[in-house]
Amino acid sequence: MLSLIALQAAVAGLSLTQMGACIGAGLAAIGAGIGIGRIGGSAMDAMARQPEVADKIRSNMIVIAGLIEGVALLALIVCILVLFI
Repeated sequence: MLSLIALQAAVAGLSLTQMGACIGAGLAAIGAGIGIGRIGGSAMDAMARQPEVADKIRSNMIVIAGLIEGVALLALIVCILVLFI
């Protein structure tokens, strides 16, 4: 599978650096999605167990999700810079 991707990239004229940047951008997006999904699931479990602290859990969940999105955006920007420079 990976050899087919490398072959298609070679035919399209992409270098290994550009192909690595594209794979890195995809992995950053997938990692952010998994991280935010786990945060949301854990927060829902915590709110179900202790509904009286739901507001604190929700606000902490939003802050942590924002931090994950920031790291993912930084990774995507680095990958785009590698792709075009």
